[in-house]
Amino acid sequence: MLTLNNLSVNFGSRYLFDEISIMIADRDKIGLIGRNGTGKTTLLKIISGLEEPSEGAVIIPNDYTIGYLPQELNINSELTILEETQSSLKEIQFIETEINKLTEELSKREDYESKDYFKIVENLTHFTERLKILGAESILGEIEKVLLGLGFERTDFERFVSEFSGGWQMRIELAKILLRKPNCILLDEPTNHLDIESVQWLENFLKNYYGAVIIVSHDKRFLDNITNRTFEIANSKIYDMNCSYSEFMIKRTEHRETLLNAYKNQQKEIEATERFIERFRSKATLASRVQSRVKQLEKIERIELEEVDNSSINLKFPEPPRSSRLLVEINSLSKNYGELNVLNNINFAIERGEKIAFVGKNGEGKSTLSRIIAGIEPYSGEMRISDTAVIGYFAQHQTMLFNPDFTVFDTIDSEAVGEARPYVRSILGAFMFSGDSVFKKVTVLSGGEKSRLSLARLMLRPANLLILDEPTNHLDMSAKDVLKQALINYQGSLVIVSHDREFLEGLTNKTVEFKDRKIREFLGDINYYLEKTNLEHLSELEIKKSNYSDNLKTENSVSQSQLNRENRKNIQRELNKAQKELNKIESELELLENEKSVIDTKFSDPEIYTDSIKLTQYQIRFKELNSEIENKFIEWERLSEIVEKLSAEL
Repeated sequence: MLTLNNLSVNFGSRYLFDEISIMIADRDKIGLIGRNGTGKTTLLKIISGLEEPSEGAVIIPNDYTIGYLPQELNINSELTILEETQSSLKEIQFIETEINKLTEELSKREDYESKDYFKIVENLTHFTERLKILGAESILGEIEKVLLGLGFERTDFERFVSEFSGGWQMRIELAKILLRKPNCILLDEPTNHLDIESVQWLENFLKNYYGAVIIVSHDKRFLDNITNRTFEIANSKIYDMNCSYSEFMIKRTEHRETLLNAYKNQQKEIEATERFIERFRSKATLASRVQSRVKQLEKIERIELEEVDNSSINLKFPEPPRSSRLLVEINSLSKNYGELNVLNNINFAIERGEKIAFVGKNGEGKSTLSRIIAGIEPYSGEMRISDTAVIGYFAQHQTMLFNPDFTVFDTIDSEAVGEARPYVRSILGAFMFSGDSVFKKVTVLSGGEKSRLSLARLMLRPANLLILDEPTNHLDMSAKDVLKQALINYQGSLVIVSHDREFLEGLTNKTVEFKDRKIREFLGDINYYLEKTNLEHLSELEIKKSNYSDNLKTENSVSQSQLNRENRKNIQRELNKAQKELNKIESELELLENEKSVIDTKFSDPEIYTDSIKLTQYQIRFKELNSEIENKFIEWERLSEIVEKLSAEL
């Protein structure tokens, strides 16, 4: 169990935390929430040992391990993805070395009843159990499962880490942490760089993880699907409840209402006491009573109300200019980056008032098509933009266009016109710029602050087509709620690239899936899409890797009745191939199991323990067999799913 004992962090007279104490059990799944700037990241860094508290201590048991994924990191690696991932498994290598040493030492000793002998056995048992938890016998299969779950393809494994963007490198670091299987995993906004499928895989992994997990996330659905405990940092304290985020918020609202009522009653009592003191202070005959009231007032333990969340204000986008019915029409559009084809011969249209979500794995072309529609990316094919279309575009890279010498306030004030001018401060407050922070120069802002400033600026420009590429990555929950409500009320057309299911829920009326260089349209929001595509479980995601949907454009076109004869032949060929591979795996498994049985019989012969060299050889081979069998079973399960899926499609 991990313990935080009277932790305090202060900057001068301001306390970020003030004597907080919590215990984290071995299988706790904790959501760590709070407004930006309350200290969530600082707390994770203190737990991980990267920062020291001003007072108090983090008490960590012996052999307790912690894995920490920050929001941003730089990986300077010359290794391939597979090599980089394997480099994190030093604990396995160490434990295997220790087991070999202890096994060899046991084989030489005959003092079976001594304390030293029992200590060696105890250590050997401990290391063996830890090795089993780490999955050392099937580590290559485990590496493959984690990398595939996080969105990599098998063909990526031998590519160099340096070839991938920062978002993909973050996934590699996450894979390394998950594979190390620490006692406690600390994740700071892990979903920022994941697509919907990878988010769902990570949810399933963390829900079933054997150790503790602490997650900072602004994705409500992600927290609800994983956590069984919630910490909120507010007013230098931690509020702790054994429930998910949504349940926590209901209980906290009830608590705030109770606190507010108690505060109002106390204020009435204080005001009455102060009036009595002020009125009778000069009356000598009532001096003792006045003094009694003064002491009474001094003894009152004042109720402090929590800081009011000023970001929950009502903002709205400017009224969109009038437009024609058809804003964008795309025919036979393709996009290549060198030899890499990202979009192939797609057809698409955006009509007035449509609100469309672009979803799919990273690298499938969502952001590319967004940039094409926004007019900042070349393409081949045909695209017609209506003369009446006024496009507002947001993406992370746009922050480079700010004047670095402007302050935050100047940047927004220079854009505000007409009715928007009086609301500059309110708009900045909604995106977490308040107090002195509005006078910070753009040049000193973090990447997240610049993204929020870009969103705030977008709310000042009248547009009838908004294109937003991952707008929620650096917003806390309050700011996300403000933005979502503004988009719901927005009367123009919307295209939004996002992996945040809760944010998309009820926001859009069409979902466009990007997959295998094609697009596929669903007439509903994200929940409708997930229901239609059965993306709720990892097993279903793995089964859906067939290549028969290249030319499908609507959800109705995937029904079995529409499979033509040629497709049936293709499916039959794939089925025969998979069945042949499955039979081969079963034969290989039988041979491996037979060999393992022979060695197992050897271990029951006392004579074998007199020959340490031969014993070691058998132990090594026995371990190799276990690993090979485990990997064969993983392959057998994969092939069985394919056979089952293809058989159902015939």
